[in-house]
Amino acid sequence: MAGKKALVVLAHQERTSFNYAMMEAAVEALKKKGWVVTVSDLYAMKFNPLVSRDDITGSPRDPENFKYPAESSHAYKEGRLSKDIVEEQKKLADADLVIFQFPMYWFGLPAVLKGWFDRVLTGGFAYSQSEMYYNGPFKRGVLHFCGFQVLEPQIGYSIGHIPPEKRSVILDAWKARLAKIWEEKPISFVPNEEFDLTFPGGFVLKKEVMEKHKEQYGPSVGQHMGKPLPPDSQVKSGCTRL
Repeated sequence: MAGKKALVVLAHQERTSFNYAMMEAAVEALKKKGWVVTVSDLYAMKFNPLVSRDDITGSPRDPENFKYPAESSHAYKEGRLSKDIVEEQKKLADADLVIFQFPMYWFGLPAVLKGWFDRVLTGGFAYSQSEMYYNGPFKRGVLHFCGFQVLEPQIGYSIGHIPPEKRSVILDAWKARLAKIWEEKPISFVPNEEFDLTFPGGFVLKKEVMEKHKEQYGPSVGQHMGKPLPPDSQVKSGCTRL
């Protein structure tokens, strides 16, 4: 894997945290395999998670009716995004592997990481308006939508309630996985063309697709048809590959 580049986006404020240890384990394991690793430590960087007009330099196209998605998309194309956004976009564009390392807060992303997605994944850079958007979970609604091949997550449960020796086992397992991470296959998502776009909202599978999935598995979360999910379904991300 010599020459491959990885980006770790860390969203935890404490260096003594297990999230920080997971980041360090990832850096160590990947570098041993010849990866070039960059870390965006969002708290250490004091990354600003707030979307605002300051994200765009120069005059907005419509200052009286400012619409952030449209303005940021135009600003990206014209090279007028703020320096911190441009720096993060360059790290993303250069990366072959991206790891998002974060704790779950209220069943979701920490505010600083959500803000990173809000500001960094601008139109033009991360997606185009010609693509269909399905409002959904983090893995499909953000990562898959923006072109990531999404890998199975590495999840540590109840870290605050397990002894140090068991934490070491988790770290070792993470390093072992990273040693072969490039060989992993992405999890699957239902292709956009398999949905009936004439239905309001576009969330209903076409009849022929439903027929195809009658046998054993449902195709994905939200369209599982009361059947078990396939082994490579989107239920499985915290680690992603571009």
